[in-house]
This record gives sequence, structure tokens and C-alpha cells, in this order.
Amino acid sequence: MDTVQTRHSFDEELQQMKQDILKMGSVVEEMLAGAVKALRERDKNLADEVIAKDDIVDEYNLNIEQTCLRLLALQQPMARDLRTIAAALYIIKDVERMGDYALDIAKAAKKLADYEPITQLIKIPRMAEIVQKMLRDSLRAYVNHDIEVISEIAQEDDEVDILYRQVRDGMIGLIKDNPKSAAQAVELILAARYLERIADHITNIGERISYMETGHLRELH
Repeated sequence: MDTVQTRHSFDEELQQMKQDILKMGSVVEEMLAGAVKALRERDKNLADEVIAKDDIVDEYNLNIEQTCLRLLALQQPMARDLRTIAAALYIIKDVERMGDYALDIAKAAKKLADYEPITQLIKIPRMAEIVQKMLRDSLRAYVNHDIEVISEIAQEDDEVDILYRQVRDGMIGLIKDNPKSAAQAVELILAARYLERIADHITNIGERISYMETGHLRELH
């Protein structure tokens, strides 16, 4: 195979890898939306659907990792291509971990489904909306080599942090006023914490995009 054909094959496989990362992120986004809806509506069946999708995320993670390793071994990419593939290996680990957190929220939803609601959920769904947007934007930025969105992701992470603290403090106050609500309140604090951690993983992706494009790691936390 000549150099032109080799480069064409490499570019095709690289583009397919990027599309698979977008698909993996889309599954995690669906899991997040479903998990928080299950939490809000106390829907065990929906929670089970979310839990079942975790295997899909794990499969994407494995397949993309194998693609990256194959490209590194066979094509020996240099400079920007090398950083693009290296970034992918980091990114899929972050996305896979987000899927695990969505799974944990779904499990919390199943536990809470057996209780009468102790409070109206407003801030947790808002947190979920923000992190879903952050995830979408970050993966598109990776695929499109766009570093302009990174500052926005950092600002949204700060917003998620604020909402998490509000949920945590609100639930602690609820426990003080009504100790019998402790079991539910703790699950809601954990659900909010999982969303806050997802936002942190997305900022990790932003840092990797910055390194991929500039060769310098930019701290966003």
C-alpha cells in the first residue's frame, strides 16, 4: 500500500473513531436524561432501561480503545494526529465513567421509588440539563478540533458546582427538620454529587482538547 492509500485509510479510521465517540456520548446523554427522569417520576422501569444501557457504553469503550491502539501501532502517527488519538484514549475513559454515574443515579431512583417524595426536584434536573449540554459540546469540540467552547464548559462546571452545594445544603436542612427523611435526602445528595462529578469529567475532556490543539495542558478545575 502506497503512502497516499495509507494516509487515506488512516484518515477514514480516525473519522470513524470520532463518530463512535459521539455515539458513545449520545448513549451516556440518554442514560443521564433517563436516570434523572426516573428519579423525578419514581419510575423503576425507566431506571432499569438506563441500567441496561451501561453494557453498550462499555462495548463502545472497548472498541474505541482497540481502534486507538491499532492506529498507534500500525500507523505511528506524529504531532497532532498522535495527540488526537491520545486524547481519545483519555476521553473514552471519562465518558465511560459518566455512564457509571448515570447508572448510579438510576439505582438511586429505584431506591427512592418506594418512598413518598420529600421535596420537589428542581435543581437536580437543572444540573442534568447543564451536564448533558456540556457533554454534547465537549465531544463535538473534540471531533471538530474546536477550543473556543472550552471556556464555556468551565463556566458551566462552576454553575453545576453551585447547584450541587444548594442541593446538599437543602437536604442537610431537611434532615435536621425531619430526621425520618434522612434516607431519601442522602440518596438525593448522592445523585447531585454524581452529576457534579460528571461535570468534572467533562472539564477533563476540555483540558484534553486544549492539549490536542495546542500541545499545552490547560487546567479548567
